[in-house]
Amino acid sequence: MSSPTPSEVWLLMSDLVLDHNRRREVSEELGISFARARAVRRVARKPMPMGELAASLGIDPPNATVLVDGLESQGLVLRRPHPTDRRAKVVEATPKGEALARRADEILATPPPALGDLGEDELETLRRILERVRAER
Repeated sequence: MSSPTPSEVWLLMSDLVLDHNRRREVSEELGISFARARAVRRVARKPMPMGELAASLGIDPPNATVLVDGLESQGLVLRRPHPTDRRAKVVEATPKGEALARRADEILATPPPALGDLGEDELETLRRILERVRAER
């Protein structure tokens, strides 16, 4: 068996992290799309201007406006005037949005069962490797 390439390992990690079943679990439990849940999670961590939210989600500003309109109508976020830029709005989570974001985080933070089967030494090695990769990016 040949040694794995960085690309092969990256794809395995991506498959694990981007597991569609986990996204579906978030959507079904919260009653909103994963994209909406992702947006609420971002602004629950830190209120941000619309343009920054769009950039952080990798979407165009007009799409962010539509997304925030929907979230606002559900009572999950609200827009406030930007403190220094009269042309901009800051999006922040409401208490309902913060609760939804916490629940999404709980679901997403639940590791796959196989990770719990790893021994203490294996988990420590994996943690050390991931921290190194993260620090070097």
